[in-house]
Amino acid sequence: MVKKIGVLTGGGDCPGLNAVLRAIVKTAVLKYGCEVTGYRDGYRGLVLNNFIKLTPEDVSGILDKGGTILGTSNRDNPFRFEIKRDGRTEYADMSDSVAKNLEMFGIDCLIAAGGDGTLSIAAALARKGVKLVGVPKTIDNDLSATDMTFGFMTAVETATEAIDKLHSTAESHHRVMLLEVMGRNAGWIALEAGIAGGADVILIPEIRYDIHKVAQKILERKNAGKHFSIVVVAEGAGLVPGTCSRAADPEAEAMPQDEKQVWSGQPLHSGCISARISGELEKLTGIETRVTVLGHLQRGGRPSPFDRILSTRFGVAAVDLALRERFGYMVSLIGDSVGEVSLEEATANIKTVPSNGELVRIAKSLGVGFGDDNGF
Repeated sequence: MVKKIGVLTGGGDCPGLNAVLRAIVKTAVLKYGCEVTGYRDGYRGLVLNNFIKLTPEDVSGILDKGGTILGTSNRDNPFRFEIKRDGRTEYADMSDSVAKNLEMFGIDCLIAAGGDGTLSIAAALARKGVKLVGVPKTIDNDLSATDMTFGFMTAVETATEAIDKLHSTAESHHRVMLLEVMGRNAGWIALEAGIAGGADVILIPEIRYDIHKVAQKILERKNAGKHFSIVVVAEGAGLVPGTCSRAADPEAEAMPQDEKQVWSGQPLHSGCISARISGELEKLTGIETRVTVLGHLQRGGRPSPFDRILSTRFGVAAVDLALRERFGYMVSLIGDSVGEVSLEEATANIKTVPSNGELVRIAKSLGVGFGDDNGF
């Protein structure tokens, strides 16, 4: 019988984490009479036994708050845990300690809420015999085996609002405005916010773009009497090999190796790719270009009603899984229903945007450019 439940939030924070904690605690205590222990700062709290008891009173009033009351970390992998010793940094496998710590305090099941990294660690712990359940969380919406992750729709709303605000400035000053959003490996935020905000060009990792075709799209708009353009860029957007305007940027050929990674579609930090694209477009079009990088604004703030409801559904379902002893599984949104899927399946692949999927086809039908050869 599951009587004591542990819970942690790992990876980057996102809107809805507090809502899922609230649902877990209230369901576990009020419905099943369980005790709930919250581990601070993700897996770090689990390794170091840094935890607090959570009651319904502790989670009262947090439904609409961003972030997570437990704290989080995306660096503390128990299989490669950082240890400072004699001024040196060493790494140790602390996964056995995790299992022992849970056993020592009588935790019957651990609920881990996180994205691909957090849940991949959870899957590895499950293989070692740790009894746990996963909850999918990421603003990137790139977890396979679930149709939606909480946090995503709030991030899309934040990005869409930014596009709405940029439109007036772009039109007033006759500029090209670039908005960079998160999405290292998947372009869901850029694509959906771009469509919702009426962007003219959307650049995502799944569709390799040619900078000349992007410039062509902007100039076509100018010749049609539209003297501004909105370009939404996912941070992982990359170039078609060899299409960087070397004539416009002769020093690009001599870029150091770390900067060349930007061109391969793996920007080193936020703003890298947009700054490069901005400079290229100004040289190719002669139109003044400005960059806005949303960065961590997409992670913060109040969760949307959709994310509050989805988080609550996931939290209740996670406790139900735990009480049914469905260990090694993750709650999942499948169509309109919340179901379950194994952690192994959930973390096997990243869910990327289909380059010829419905949303891309819809955007192209509306005249949105993606910098590729296939217009429709």
